[in-house]
Amino acid sequence: MLNEKIILCGGAGLVGQNLLNRLLDAGYGHIVVIDKHHANLNILRQLHPQIRALEADLAEPGSWEAEFLEATSVVMLQAQIGGIAQQAFVRNNVDSTRHVLGAIKHYAVPYLVHISSSVVESAANDFYTDTKKQQEDMVLASDVPCVVLRPTLMFGWFDRKHLGWLSRFMQRVPVFPVPGKGRYMRQPLYVGDFARIIMSCIQERTANGVYNISGHERVDYIDIIQSIKRATKAKTRIAHIPYSLFYFLLWLWSLFDKNPPFTTQQLQALVTKDEFEVIDWPSIFGVQNTPFTQAVEETFNDPRYSSVVLEF
Repeated sequence: MLNEKIILCGGAGLVGQNLLNRLLDAGYGHIVVIDKHHANLNILRQLHPQIRALEADLAEPGSWEAEFLEATSVVMLQAQIGGIAQQAFVRNNVDSTRHVLGAIKHYAVPYLVHISSSVVESAANDFYTDTKKQQEDMVLASDVPCVVLRPTLMFGWFDRKHLGWLSRFMQRVPVFPVPGKGRYMRQPLYVGDFARIIMSCIQERTANGVYNISGHERVDYIDIIQSIKRATKAKTRIAHIPYSLFYFLLWLWSLFDKNPPFTTQQLQALVTKDEFEVIDWPSIFGVQNTPFTQAVEETFNDPRYSSVVLEF
């Protein structure tokens, strides 16, 4: 089993880097990472020079498809998470999925773990939500043996978009703005737990199921911010500002930054009153839930990976 060939599509991002670390710790050695992000792929190569890491755009057919020969598992991680251009979401969430599913079928790969998102059941209406719904529908309609995992907001090592970006912003500014009162309930999921769930699926060949993988603790946004501040010992002062002003500032930022770390669409999603199903995934997958405060401490104070920062 430890010699089986595993393909990580979009494996240089948050989940992929965490999953790779844990696969290697468990003794897996035949892993291929395919990703188009040059800088993040180089970070992965520096951390794990023994791993085959291929730079390729999955939204385009190419020689990367030959990597699927003799693969026994594929983990589909590629996704456009942020940004303001609709076409980028279509290309990286929909077009790439079409090509990956084609390669899986062509080389008769027997198993797929598809990383969907909790947003497919969200009330939010944005480019990310729409294209992730399309992506999941394509996977379920493909007849490829697979399991579909829908994680909520994730954080952990290599987090460049969510809590990771917030922590770095906190270190740079004297005043940290929070929209309104900040009482927007989230269900953050520790990516270390999620990586172990994916490993369990690979090992047990969990299939024919769609699982909502939510964080087991409901935490308000303002409490998340306070936890980050404590863990990082940031000196910034937290200030509450009106939602409308916060929205305007994000809009203004987007005029000067083509790939802003936080967008008006994401702000609207933040304040949307979503509560996602919490299933007993620790029992289903044999993975222990890490308490939120412990996970935040591990995220920002691990001597190996807390200082590693991926690019947007």
